[in-house]
Amino acid sequence: MTVSKEDYIKYRIKRSAEVFQDAKLLAKNMRWRSCVNRLYYSSFHLINALLSLDGITAKSHDGLKNKLKLY
Repeated sequence: MTVSKEDYIKYRIKRSAEVFQDAKLLAKNMRWRSCVNRLYYSSFHLINALLSLDGITAKSHDGLKNKLKLY
Protein backbone atom coordinates (compact mmCIF):
# COMPACT_ATOMS: atom_id res chain seq x y z
CA MET A 1 0.00 0.00 0.00
CA THR A 2 1.40 3.36 -0.97
CA VAL A 3 0.54 6.56 0.82
CA SER A 4 0.17 9.78 -1.15
CA LYS A 5 2.48 12.67 -0.32
CA GLU A 6 -0.53 14.72 0.76
CA ASP A 7 -1.72 12.01 3.16
CA TYR A 8 1.78 11.61 4.58
CA ILE A 9 2.05 15.36 5.22
CA LYS A 10 -1.40 15.47 6.84
CA TYR A 11 -0.42 12.54 9.06
CA ARG A 12 2.79 14.28 10.18
CA ILE A 13 0.96 17.52 10.94
CA LYS A 14 -1.69 15.63 12.91
CA ARG A 15 0.97 13.76 14.90
CA SER A 16 2.74 17.06 15.61
CA ALA A 17 -0.47 18.59 16.97
CA GLU A 18 -1.15 15.56 19.18
CA VAL A 19 2.35 15.53 20.59
CA PHE A 20 2.22 19.29 21.16
CA GLN A 21 -0.95 18.84 23.21
CA ASP A 22 0.91 16.26 25.29
CA ALA A 23 3.67 18.82 25.86
CA LYS A 24 1.15 21.36 27.10
CA LEU A 25 -0.25 18.88 29.61
CA LEU A 26 3.23 18.03 30.83
CA ALA A 27 4.09 21.73 31.20
CA LYS A 28 0.98 22.32 33.29
CA ASN A 29 2.22 19.59 35.60
CA MET A 30 5.78 20.99 35.61
CA ARG A 31 7.18 17.82 34.01
CA TRP A 32 9.84 19.77 32.12
CA ARG A 33 12.06 16.98 30.76
CA SER A 34 9.12 15.13 29.32
CA CYS A 35 7.66 18.40 28.04
CA VAL A 36 10.86 19.22 26.15
CA ASN A 37 10.93 15.69 24.75
CA ARG A 38 7.39 16.10 23.40
CA LEU A 39 8.26 19.52 21.95
CA TYR A 40 11.22 17.94 20.16
CA TYR A 41 8.99 15.29 18.61
CA SER A 42 6.32 17.83 17.69
CA SER A 43 9.01 19.79 15.82
CA PHE A 44 10.35 16.60 14.28
CA HIS A 45 6.95 15.77 12.77
CA LEU A 46 6.48 19.30 11.41
CA ILE A 47 9.95 19.42 9.88
CA ASN A 48 9.29 16.05 8.29
CA ALA A 49 6.08 17.43 6.76
CA LEU A 50 7.80 20.61 5.56
CA LEU A 51 10.65 18.79 3.85
CA SER A 52 8.22 16.30 2.33
CA LEU A 53 6.59 19.17 0.44
CA ASP A 54 9.77 19.31 -1.65
CA GLY A 55 10.14 15.54 -1.85
CA ILE A 56 12.92 15.43 0.76
CA THR A 57 12.84 12.37 3.00
CA ALA A 58 15.09 10.94 5.68
CA LYS A 59 15.22 7.58 7.41
CA SER A 60 16.42 8.77 10.82
CA HIS A 61 16.41 11.75 13.15
CA ASP A 62 20.03 12.53 12.29
CA GLY A 63 19.25 12.21 8.61
CA LEU A 64 16.36 14.65 8.98
CA LYS A 65 18.55 17.14 10.86
CA ASN A 66 21.16 16.95 8.10
CA LYS A 67 18.58 17.43 5.37
CA LEU A 68 17.16 20.45 7.21
CA LYS A 69 20.63 22.03 7.41
CA LEU A 70 21.04 21.65 3.64
CA TYR A 71 17.56 22.95 2.95
